[in-house]
Amino acid sequence: MQPNAQLAPQIEQFIHDNPQGVLTSFRRNVMPQLSIVTVYPRDGGVGISIAENRAKFKNLLRDPRCSVLISHADWWSGFLVFEGRAELTHSGNSGPEELPMARRHIFSATTRRRGADWDEYDRITEQDKRVAMVLRPDHVYGPALDRMRQALA
Repeated sequence: MQPNAQLAPQIEQFIHDNPQGVLTSFRRNVMPQLSIVTVYPRDGGVGISIAENRAKFKNLLRDPRCSVLISHADWWSGFLVFEGRAELTHSGNSGPEELPMARRHIFSATTRRRGADWDEYDRITEQDKRVAMVLRPDHVYGPALDRMRQALA
């Protein structure tokens, strides 16, 4: 996928309809680490909220290669796997205005609602050291993609 490419509308809808996934990052010993995450379509990729004090954040800083598996809620009606590199917006690489806005976008997308008190939300996410992550995939595969292609044929 091109860096600024958009996901097909059917893929974005699949992510929107199935907001849980499994993120795979790589430990220092190259063994995979799997984490359950909330996902949403964002900027031509998969958006995820993580925290700076978690192993997955440290893994992704060291090696941004990752994948996310998103399955239909019943696990048997199809899944998609997104492979690529994590783009992280965190306290070490963003300005005082950029990070709160990225965190707010994550909240709005993953909960599908707006914060009642953004100042309180900003305080909590700063305390939690939340990170905005986007995985713009180089490769997408899975049986749900095959079904989407068949439906469009």
